[in-house]
Amino acid sequence: MRRIDLTSAGFLLLEKRETPMHVGGVNLFTLPDGADEQEFLSALRTQLRDCTEFRKPFGDYVVTGKTGLFWEKDEHIDMDYHVRHSALPSPGRYRELFALASRLHTTLLDRTRPLWELHIIEGLQDRQFAVYNKIHHAAIDGVGAMHITQAMCTEEPSAPLGYAPYSQEAYEVYKQQRFGGSKSAPEPNKRDMRNVLEALKQQYDSSMNLATAMRRFGLAFVGRSGNLAVPWHNVPKTSINTRVSGARRFVAQTFAFERVKNVCKSMDATVNDVVLAMCAGALRRYLLSRDELPLHSLKAMAPVSLREEGDLDSSNAIGFITADMATNVYDPEKRLRTIQKSMRAGKDLLKELSPAEAALFMQLTQLPALLTSILGLGSKFPAFSTVVSNVPGPRKPLYWNGARLDGMYPASIVFDGFAMNMTLVSYHDQLDFGIVACRRSMPQIQRIIDHLEDALVELELVAGVSGSGRRAGDTRKTAAAPAKRKRKAPASKTKAKAKPKAKAKTKTTARKTAVKPKLAKK
Repeated sequence: MRRIDLTSAGFLLLEKRETPMHVGGVNLFTLPDGADEQEFLSALRTQLRDCTEFRKPFGDYVVTGKTGLFWEKDEHIDMDYHVRHSALPSPGRYRELFALASRLHTTLLDRTRPLWELHIIEGLQDRQFAVYNKIHHAAIDGVGAMHITQAMCTEEPSAPLGYAPYSQEAYEVYKQQRFGGSKSAPEPNKRDMRNVLEALKQQYDSSMNLATAMRRFGLAFVGRSGNLAVPWHNVPKTSINTRVSGARRFVAQTFAFERVKNVCKSMDATVNDVVLAMCAGALRRYLLSRDELPLHSLKAMAPVSLREEGDLDSSNAIGFITADMATNVYDPEKRLRTIQKSMRAGKDLLKELSPAEAALFMQLTQLPALLTSILGLGSKFPAFSTVVSNVPGPRKPLYWNGARLDGMYPASIVFDGFAMNMTLVSYHDQLDFGIVACRRSMPQIQRIIDHLEDALVELELVAGVSGSGRRAGDTRKTAAAPAKRKRKAPASKTKAKAKPKAKAKTKTTARKTAVKPKLAKK
């Protein structure tokens, strides 16, 4: 048996029927030229089900011991249960795909088995098929999931793999190719704890004792630390911060990476800054449309990776920064600058710590959120308004046994007090957004996709850059849909009506500044 660390165990302790704690997503593929769909998918299914040696913890299930939770090897894995094959109803649009993904993401994983499922989904148009996968957050984080995706794919379409992505063979081959060997997950020790305490003391005055340092740290949580945004302080109550039901809604969309990078260059901002500003603008529009934009700004949990280079073994190596989303700021440029300042202050809090030290620091500071959730007080005392996670993905096109990977759309978790989660993956020349929300608490969540587009156009106008519009495959009047990538030609473009250095003329929902794209043919 292997002990489950405190951070990972927290996801197991927080789970209940209304709050499944698995992560995953939808990957879109296009069949290789000339391949028969049924034969190709049947071969994939056989390859996946024939796996006998699993990388940790795909072959393990959870057991409760006297001193905590542990991973125990499952000697009798039923691969027909874990690997499933489904077909979409006609006409096989993204609407039907996302409806299926929403249902699959709603159900709990069976704790008497290894905590993962993989669904091959056929029936899409244009020779596409999809793979929906989910795995418990106790077993993996976003960066770890990207490593598994890259382990199942190659950069050459003519280089098929003979093993499943969750196999021990895939793990060993990928580890050798990517890192030439892998470091083991770091184990915290007394020195790490001492350095955390010393970092806390140095942050507020190196001459203070620990009790005084913790008191000053507590003052930061009530807003006395400059631009540092902190949990619970002035977190407004909206429809996002409610108790959630078990039903989920999943929507997704692709945006051209080049558009975001152009805004970054013009406004001296990072990709993460601009992505957070897009999400902030979208949330502002959504709440305005429901007549519930609060006086205080929304606060977002922005996860950050604490994983060391070469570490493939950690289940979870994540911390978080509290981002002030500035949703109460009308001007989009001022909103971006406020987000930048809060993110910079959060990074300054962590920059002196090693990954192991930062992990210990996060465990100390996340305990109040864990306790409020366990006590059922998360919706009454929300630590954050929502979660916005940016996961770096592969920068080159990938292929799975010759099938081109067209998009990677993440699906994460929501729970009491956090009824919506916005996660994106950067893949090749695109940003793939996946949004999960409680169906009851957040109706018409598909509008967030339109609001993200409007917010990006608004930033392009402020930056004085020309946007390329949405990628092919967009459906503004129907279901939100991801891009359809062409094999050799770039996606179609539309030009935003913008003058250099012009300020955005924002309205309540900024419809007059948005580019009206052409509807994709389904």
